[in-house]
Amino acid sequence: MHDRGKNEPVQLVCPKCRQPMIVYLPITEMPRCPNPECQGTRMIIEELLDEGKSF
Repeated sequence: MHDRGKNEPVQLVCPKCRQPMIVYLPITEMPRCPNPECQGTRMIIEELLDEGKSF
C-alpha cells in the first residue's frame, strides 16, 4: 500500500501556456509559472503521479 502523507509527486501545469512542472506535495503554496509571458500565473494540479496506477 502507498503511504499517504509523505512527499507525493504531482504534475502541475500553467493554465495559460500549459508548461508542465513536477513538484512534491506537501508545499506551502502553488508555484508561479516561470514563463515571463504568463506574468506569474499560479500553476494548477494536472495529475497525481502515483506509482502503480490502476484503470
